[in-house]
Amino acid sequence: MEPGKPDRRRFLMRTLAAGGSLLLSGCDRLSQTSWFPRLLGIGEQLNESVQRLVTSRTSMAQEFTAADLSPVFPSNGTSNPADSHYRALAAGGFADYRLEVSGLVERPAAFSLAQLQALPARTQITRHDCVEGWSAIGKWKGARLAALLDQVKPTVPARYVVFHCADPMNRAGDRYYESIDLEDARHPQTILAYELNDRPLPVENGAPVRVRVERQLGYKSAKYIMRIELVDSFGSIAGGKGGYWEDRGYEWFAGI
Repeated sequence: MEPGKPDRRRFLMRTLAAGGSLLLSGCDRLSQTSWFPRLLGIGEQLNESVQRLVTSRTSMAQEFTAADLSPVFPSNGTSNPADSHYRALAAGGFADYRLEVSGLVERPAAFSLAQLQALPARTQITRHDCVEGWSAIGKWKGARLAALLDQVKPTVPARYVVFHCADPMNRAGDRYYESIDLEDARHPQTILAYELNDRPLPVENGAPVRVRVERQLGYKSAKYIMRIELVDSFGSIAGGKGGYWEDRGYEWFAGI
């Protein structure tokens, strides 16, 4: 890691977070026009294109040592999904949990927690940067998402990996979901984490499994994952923007 790069990354991520907050709070009228959403879409595509030009997709997020661990890793957003099926799984210690993988794959499958833990794993100490403005460093262990993809074999049309979660986010019953492209899915630091700080992942932090996408802002690291779907586009999923917050104005690509 070149000197100063972590500080620049953190500054840029906080700038992105601040810009997103201003966008969400101040553009209600503009969002109702026909031209402004298209303009934002062009800007987002430009941001992603420039990032891919100046940063290797295989570059690694900064990793830390045990001495750098935060005393507490906060729980943000949902801390215990109000879903009866999820709560029944939690009450049973997630013994009956199955992670379904479907969509554009040759071998649809359902993985138990034990089967996920048997996949090639990675342990990493990384910093979580939240769009709300806070950061924390935690030690994560989980199955490499690339190893799971090798098991189910994505078909040629597949472009994106969509994470469907247990937590209903509002009274309408909209559930949290997120997505990344296949290149980020196969990155060595992209894992399906089942441990935090050498202990089973707590419910408030996303048990039994959450994704860690270390080179993007925290809202991309979805908690309470129940199903993974491989798709070629987002057109038929929820708001069609690739994520719960993206459907409400956040950028789909949230990395530096």
